[in-house]
Amino acid sequence: MGQDQTKQQIEKGLQLYQSNQTEKALQVWMKVLDKSSDLVGRFRVLGCLVTAHSEMGRYKEMLKFAVVQIDTARELEDANFLLESYLNLARSNEKLCEFHKTISYCKTCLGLPGTRAGAQLGGQVSLSMGNAFLGLSLFQKALESFEKALRYAHNNDDTMLECRVCCSLGSFYAQVKDYEKALFFPCKAAELVNDYGKGWSLKYRAMSQYHMAVAYRLLGHLGSAMECCEESMKIALQHGDRPLQALCLLCFADIHRRRGDLEALDAIERAQDLAEEVGNKLSQLKLHCLSEGIYRAKGLQRELRAHVVRFHECVEETELYCGLCGESIGEKNSRLQALPCSHIFHLRCLQNNGTRSCPNCRRSSMKPGFV
Repeated sequence: MGQDQTKQQIEKGLQLYQSNQTEKALQVWMKVLDKSSDLVGRFRVLGCLVTAHSEMGRYKEMLKFAVVQIDTARELEDANFLLESYLNLARSNEKLCEFHKTISYCKTCLGLPGTRAGAQLGGQVSLSMGNAFLGLSLFQKALESFEKALRYAHNNDDTMLECRVCCSLGSFYAQVKDYEKALFFPCKAAELVNDYGKGWSLKYRAMSQYHMAVAYRLLGHLGSAMECCEESMKIALQHGDRPLQALCLLCFADIHRRRGDLEALDAIERAQDLAEEVGNKLSQLKLHCLSEGIYRAKGLQRELRAHVVRFHECVEETELYCGLCGESIGEKNSRLQALPCSHIFHLRCLQNNGTRSCPNCRRSSMKPGFV
């Protein structure tokens, strides 16, 4: 298959994908990958496969194609192709919650000489790095990366990137419990979708609606939260977006739990199945925590013990525990403290410890921030 035919087949796959015929699009692209001798065409189709598997929640397949794309970029001996493939590798590891690897690959992207990273992809690299820092609860570094990504978006009039950054900032402020800002940024993302998103994928609308639902729920506006979550779930089902479906189910479970509805456990179980399928460890952690609270209230000891065990296994896997007392972060409603070096501890542990430097890295902690 030559260069022209490769381009035609890639375009055919894109048309099928945009019309929600995902499996047919994948078949077309895999055929190109098997038969095309055009390296640039192979690189492009690998990018399509990475994106498609990401949106379907097939993160291990996404990673597999990202690795092949790296090899293809090296054959092309072009720094720009190498940059794009490293970014896809970073995103793949981000989806699999391999956050340290994500940060490492993002730093590799930014360190590549003679590439278009500064103008075109630098913002996306900073966004992926910010999401990884947020996954590790390194809040200060996450915020710095999101702000850098937002500057890239503004300087390059990239409203699509700005929309994605606003959604990530919504998640950031939800985690640090500034719920007004957690609502402001997804609302800003929704405005961008309404003003500029005529030709965008509906996933951007679904993404902004989901983050609005989370913020409304945290603020106690359960009716608005349910409305936004239903809109997001509707789009996720239409597009076969399993990761977003899992997040929506988790949000539904939270809403039903706040209302005292019996549907909470059913939604949690469905969300748990999806979270395990796509490998989202942080969602699994929260779902086990929610289940633990419900079974404790109902006095169902066997089910309670099972979720307590899985909760602590997830904590170990994600390394979300205080470096001083060893207790898991998030299990109890305890006040946390983020030091300037971005390490997180229980506030009471730092106060009892009496040191003026970080117990982990020994850097000065004169100006701590409270989470």
